[in-house]
Amino acid sequence: MKDHVRLILPLVLLFLCLTGTLAAASQQELLDQWKPKFDPSGAKYTYILSNVDHPAIEGIAVGYHIRDRLWERSNGQIYVDFRPFAQMGGEKDVISKLKMGAVQGMLCSSVAAVNVAGTLGIVNLPFVIDSFDKLERFRNEPELFGPFSQSAEAQGVKVVDFTGYGTYGWATTTPVRTLADAKNTNFRVAQAPVNADSYKAWGLKFTVMPWPDVPQALQTGVITGLDHTPIVCNITHKFDVAKYFTRLDYAQGLYIHLMNKKWFETLPVDLQTIMLEVIAEESAKARALTMKQQDEQIDAAKEQGVEFITLSQADRQQLIEQSEPVYQKWGEKIGVDYLKKVRETLAQ
Repeated sequence: MKDHVRLILPLVLLFLCLTGTLAAASQQELLDQWKPKFDPSGAKYTYILSNVDHPAIEGIAVGYHIRDRLWERSNGQIYVDFRPFAQMGGEKDVISKLKMGAVQGMLCSSVAAVNVAGTLGIVNLPFVIDSFDKLERFRNEPELFGPFSQSAEAQGVKVVDFTGYGTYGWATTTPVRTLADAKNTNFRVAQAPVNADSYKAWGLKFTVMPWPDVPQALQTGVITGLDHTPIVCNITHKFDVAKYFTRLDYAQGLYIHLMNKKWFETLPVDLQTIMLEVIAEESAKARALTMKQQDEQIDAAKEQGVEFITLSQADRQQLIEQSEPVYQKWGEKIGVDYLKKVRETLAQ
C-alpha cells in the first residue's frame, strides 16, 4: 500500500504542476492578446488599474477599453496600465495600496467596496437596486449617485463610476423552487458583512468562503449552493457542478471604479475632465453589454443542461419582508435619510 502511494504521489504532483502551468500559460496568452497597439513609454501619467477577475466579463474588459480610449483622447499623455487576474493582489490588499497611492485605481467588487465606505454597501442590500433599470436610474440621477460617489473621499478615494457582472441568484446542486428548498441548502456567500446579514435575516444556512475555495467545496458537497450571478457562474464553470439556478434577482453585482484622489488631483484640469468623461462613457457601454452578456450566458448554460427557476412572488415578498432588519442595521452606516430616498425613488 505504501509503495502504491509512493508511485501515485509523484504523478499527482506532476499533474498539479502541469495544470497550474497550463492555467498560467492560458492566462498569459489572454493578456498578450490584450496588449496595447501603441507604445505607452512616452506617457506623462501612468494609471495602474487593478481587478481580480477575468476580462471575459464585460464589466472587467472595460479596463482595456478605457485604456485605449483615454490614450486616444489624451493624445498619449495618460496610460492606463490595466491589471486583471489579481496581478496586484487580492481586493483587501489592493484597497490598502489604493489608499497609499501604490495603485491608482481599481475595479472593486461591490461586496468588497463596503470596506472602503459603509455607504457603498447600499448596492448590496437585498431588493433595493435589483434590476438593470434601477441600476441605470441610480447612476444617472445626481441626488442618488452623488452621495454614493462622494462617500469615500475622507479615505482619499474617489468613487468614479461602476460596471457590473449581472443579477444575483442561487446556483445549486439540487433544485431550489421554494423557500422550503432553500432552507435545506448551504449557500456560499462572499466575505462581506452585508451578504452575511441578509442570509441571517432570511434564516438560511450559509458559509462565508473565499472565492478560490468554491470549486472544491461545490464538488465535495461542503456547500450545495452559491450566491452569485449567471455570468460569473457560467464563465467560471460553476455550472459544471451546480446544474440549477434560481433567479432571485435580489441585487446587481458591481465593479465599482475607485481612484486615488491625490493622484487624480495631480492631473491638469483638462486631463481630469477627459479622464472622467472617458470612464463614464465606457462604463455606460459596459453596463449595456452586461445586460446582453447575461442573456447570452443564460442561453449558453441552458444548452448545457442548466435549469433556471423563478421563485414565486409570495416567496420573494417574504424575503423582502424578512430583509427589514438588514435595512435598519445598514441604514445607520449608509445614512438613514439617504437609504430611504434611494428606496423610495427606485420603487416609483
